[in-house]
Amino acid sequence: MLENDDGARAPVVKSAEERKLVRKLNARILPFVFLAAFVQFADKSALSFAAILGLYNDTGITATEFSLLGSIFYAGYIAFQLPNSYLMQKFPIKKYLGTLLVLWGISVACTALCRNFVQLLVCRVILGLCEACTYPCLYIVVNSHYRRQEQSTVFAFLWLSGGMGSILSTLICYGIAHVTVSPWKWNYVVLGVLTVLIGVMTFFFLPDTPLSPCLQLTDDEKKIVAMRTLDNAVVREKEVKWYQYRECLREPRLYLVFLFACCNNLTNGGIVVFSNPFIQGLGFSALNTILLQLPTNLMTVIYCTTAVLVHRKTNSFAAGTAVCAGAGLVGCILLNVLPHTGIKLLGAYLAWGFNGCQVMLLSMIAANVSGYSKKLMYNAIATIGYTVGCFVGPLVMLAREAPVYRTGWSVFAAGYFVVIVCMATISFMAARTNKKRIARGISYTDPALNLTDREDKNYIYKL
Repeated sequence: MLENDDGARAPVVKSAEERKLVRKLNARILPFVFLAAFVQFADKSALSFAAILGLYNDTGITATEFSLLGSIFYAGYIAFQLPNSYLMQKFPIKKYLGTLLVLWGISVACTALCRNFVQLLVCRVILGLCEACTYPCLYIVVNSHYRRQEQSTVFAFLWLSGGMGSILSTLICYGIAHVTVSPWKWNYVVLGVLTVLIGVMTFFFLPDTPLSPCLQLTDDEKKIVAMRTLDNAVVREKEVKWYQYRECLREPRLYLVFLFACCNNLTNGGIVVFSNPFIQGLGFSALNTILLQLPTNLMTVIYCTTAVLVHRKTNSFAAGTAVCAGAGLVGCILLNVLPHTGIKLLGAYLAWGFNGCQVMLLSMIAANVSGYSKKLMYNAIATIGYTVGCFVGPLVMLAREAPVYRTGWSVFAAGYFVVIVCMATISFMAARTNKKRIARGISYTDPALNLTDREDKNYIYKL
């Protein structure tokens, strides 16, 4: 690999054999990434659809209790993050993720049996506990199989999968909405059964390591895999390196990652839970409200694609973040200043910029954190920040301000500004370290040594 003047590494020119291997990886891995991300988003957002399909009447919950149901999911989600990082290192990823997919599918289906707030609350907490593993497991699978230069595209696909999957879940819900008796319950049953089936497939067939038998690699392909591992610097280890956890806690970057993830996902939490009630409050019927969710899925595709393209053009995670967060900030401002009519849909769609920002954060962690235990820790902290933001988001959508929610949109706008500052600071620190290391001279380090990016003085950060 060549070095550019700014310290960034030039893209690898792949052989025909390696390109063929990458196509195999895509065919064997990305379907599982799509399915897991799809049900993860569909199952947690089913509550938003339930709100306009009879949940209030059937269970007798209040608007405040509904807001709490939106947030309590993330209490379970955050409680399991650090135990999840430990368990991921002890058990095969495919069996671990597959088992939890089955368990959360059961909890989703059981939600249809709930008759009051307490029962709904219990199901939401269990769902949060089980879903907590999804993204960290997918992150490490992507980190293990793909080169650093490939990972921003794959992470964009991962985040897009939630958007593309939500299109399917919206269409499923639209069809189920025509059921005359408790359609929200049938939506939970269908999604629960689907999640269980995906869990079983994942348990047996997900290629969770670079040399997984599920990939059916030839001897030549195994040699290419070994060469690619030198680039992505991810070698799975079952032994927990506690000193790498301690190193994380001493790095200012870790806290910037947490703050970024938290502020970015304030909007995520608020919009996922309140998007349907908010749109219906603009004067649309329940069925039209469901259909008006489809453009939000298109915005997810646009933002994720834009973030990757800007990053590839500029070689800057900060630039990709600024474009998406800036557009999202504008959307939140419009939601505060425009009259409360259908015109607010413009702001509501623009506000989904958090998707592109999250792709940049995940790509930055994948490219710039080395050491297996350290990478797991960073992924866990990013997910905890994601969870805290999603937990707080619905709470700032104050019931007394319905249907305008000025406080919520103001908080989300401020969050987008903080996101831009965090990524700019992280990029500045990485560039400064690169200059020092290049001036000193660099070579290659064997990734089997499992050194962290701080220990490995040959490690060059992507900007």
